[in-house]
Amino acid sequence: MERQLSARRATPADLEPVTHIITLAFASDPLWSRALRLLGTERRRVFWRLFVEGALRYSWTWVLDGGEATSLWIPPGGTEMSSEQEKRVSELATALGPEEDSFHELLRRFDAAHPRSEPHYYLSLLATHPDQRGRGLGMWLLAHDLAVIDDEHCAAYLESSNPANNRRYASVGFESLGEFSYPGNGPVVTTMWRSAR
Repeated sequence: MERQLSARRATPADLEPVTHIITLAFASDPLWSRALRLLGTERRRVFWRLFVEGALRYSWTWVLDGGEATSLWIPPGGTEMSSEQEKRVSELATALGPEEDSFHELLRRFDAAHPRSEPHYYLSLLATHPDQRGRGLGMWLLAHDLAVIDDEHCAAYLESSNPANNRRYASVGFESLGEFSYPGNGPVVTTMWRSAR
């Protein structure tokens, strides 16, 4: 008998498990493997932990009941990180050496592309443990999250750092807004919007 999937809101106790999933999932992401390539494994983990800490300030981080996938949402009016967490990201970036300026420019491009005209939920990160890929778990979790957002009649926004995922996001109602790339014609990021339902 196939397991019935369910999701729950993450708590501060989920900080390390969620960080672990994201660190592993984004190790092979076209954009982030390029942007963080000069950081060692532990520094990458610290980098992603800052995003998780930032998202856990709200009640919009979700975990699949079996721990295979997670989604980090920033609610309308929220910020991805506190100013202290942003400062810690900048400190980490010094370890990138010659890539530091490109990294900061990448973050500026993320910020510049982010729409601000309408309240929305922002999907900061969606990740499935690499051992569990191909089972549709991440998309199940995303559909779950969007159903909750639809109950609030609110829009949603994300940045797709892997072109292979664009069609998946389109299948649940996201439409392409535009794109930008890692400095120097690096990997492309597609910005995507899903109107309120």
